[in-house]
Amino acid sequence: MSRPDRSASGAATHAPRARRATIRRLIATRRIATQEELRALLAKDGFHCTQATLSRDLARLGARHVSRPDGGSLYELEELRAPPPEDPMIGLPGVIRQIAENGALVVIQTQPGIAPAIARSIDMARLDGALGTLAGDDTIFVAPVRGTKSRRLMATLEDFLGKAGVA
Repeated sequence: MSRPDRSASGAATHAPRARRATIRRLIATRRIATQEELRALLAKDGFHCTQATLSRDLARLGARHVSRPDGGSLYELEELRAPPPEDPMIGLPGVIRQIAENGALVVIQTQPGIAPAIARSIDMARLDGALGTLAGDDTIFVAPVRGTKSRRLMATLEDFLGKAGVA
C-alpha cells in the first residue's frame, strides 16, 4: 500500500491511487448501495474522505449506481463486466410471454414494464452468442454475435430465462 502523506492537520491521508484501488476492490467484492456505506468501508481500511472526494473518485473510476432487477440498487464498475452475484431471474415467475426468432434477431415479449430489467440481466450475464439487447417497455430485441444463428441464441436465452417461466 502507498505511504500515507500528512495533511495540514497532521492526520494521515492516502494517495488517491491507493484509495481508488480500494474502492475498486470494495465494489468488486461487495454489494454497496450508497456512498455513505462505501465511505464507512473505506474508513475501516484507513481511507477517510469527504463525500465530494468519493463522488469524484467514483466518476473517475467509471462507477455507476444501477437498479437491480430484484429491487434496490448498487454500485458497479464497467471494467469488471461480471455477471450479477446471484441469479437475476429468481423471483420473476411468469414474466416472459414469448420468445421467438426471425433468422436475424431474437425477440422476447414480457409483461409490461419488466423488459428493461430482463434485458439488463441478459447483458450482465454475457451469454455466449449474445451481442447485446435493446429493450422497450415489454419487448426485448437480442442481437446475436456474427456467426451465431438466431435459433441457437434463442435456445441459450430460453435456457437462461427458463426460471422466469413463460406466461
